[in-house]
Order: sequence, then structure tokens, then C-alpha cells
Amino acid sequence: MPILGPSDPLPHAPRRVLVAGTAGAGKSTMACRIAAVLGLPYVELDALFHGPGWTPRPEFAAEVRRFTRAPAWVTEYQYREVRPLLLDEADTVVWLDHPRHLVMRRLVLRTVHRRLVGTHLWNGNYEPPLRTVLTDRRHLWRWAWKSHASLRLKLTGIRDGEHGARLAVVRLCGQGEVDRWRAGPLRHAAGLDEESLL
Repeated sequence: MPILGPSDPLPHAPRRVLVAGTAGAGKSTMACRIAAVLGLPYVELDALFHGPGWTPRPEFAAEVRRFTRAPAWVTEYQYREVRPLLLDEADTVVWLDHPRHLVMRRLVLRTVHRRLVGTHLWNGNYEPPLRTVLTDRRHLWRWAWKSHASLRLKLTGIRDGEHGARLAVVRLCGQGEVDRWRAGPLRHAAGLDEESLL
């Protein structure tokens, strides 16, 4: 199936939706909005993955396996260990392929805001001190910068892989395309008239 753009109609009503993109692309925000329009449950993978002290929860993969067997859901496409499982069960991938400068700006602003106001994230975790960008080689800012191009290769490969024939993949580049898709094809798939955004 070809990769769809922001104005292309969806070939089916999405029931199991993955939202893909680098850190800072807006995956969780978009997943919540898709879930609201389609009336589907949203499952936040970060909340399932992170235990206290930023440690991975041992039951993560089992919980993902359990919820992906449900008839309908929306979640983020992330975490290497569960990506194959997510792809096996999904019918639609919404790929937020934003420019690197946009995702990095969003990620920096989000991280700084969360740190300054002390936003509680998942299971007792908070953003680490900002200085860790200099000391932690796995800091999210560094990872987002390095993984931007490689994620693009992985996602274009989905179309050519075993899942490509049945998965609808929608590629959205920039906020304007996100807004156009949400106001048009997404609302149409939900049986709603095209109109202003939620």
C-alpha cells in the first residue's frame, strides 16, 4: 500500500492505530487526539514502560501483548522490544515526519518546562536535571538528534516489509499537514464532517 499524505482518504476506518515519530514529534498528543475523534481507547506506552527510578517495568511486554489483542486502541510506535508486536496488530500508522529543527525545539521546550515546574511523569519519575544532557550519553535530546534519520529509514521500510500490504501508513510533515489530516481524512474516517479542529 502506498504511503498516504495529509489529504488522502483512509482506506478503512482505523481501529488499531500507531503514532510514530522521534521524541518531541508529538506522538502522545496526536495519539490522544486521534483516540478522541475516533472514540477509541488510548494507551500510553511510556506509562507502561517506566517504573520507579526510570527502570523498565518487567511486565511491560506482557501488558503490551494484552492490550494489542483488544479490538481497538491508539498508542505510540516506540520501544524496540515491542515494535514487532505493535506492527503485527495495528491497521494504521500515522507517521509524524517533522523536520529535525521542529522536533528538537519542541523537545527542548517540553523538557525545560517539565523540569522547571516539577511535572510528575510516570510512576514517581520527573525530568532529570538539565545538566544531564552534558553527562548522559543516552539523554533524550541526544537520542532524538541521532535517531531522526534512522527512524525515517525504518518507517519507509514498513511499506516494503511484510506489513506493508495491509497497513495504512499516513506520513505527515509539519504541523500544517497534521492539522489538515485531522480536519479532513481523520474526521471523515470517523463519520464526521470536515470542520475546525478539536
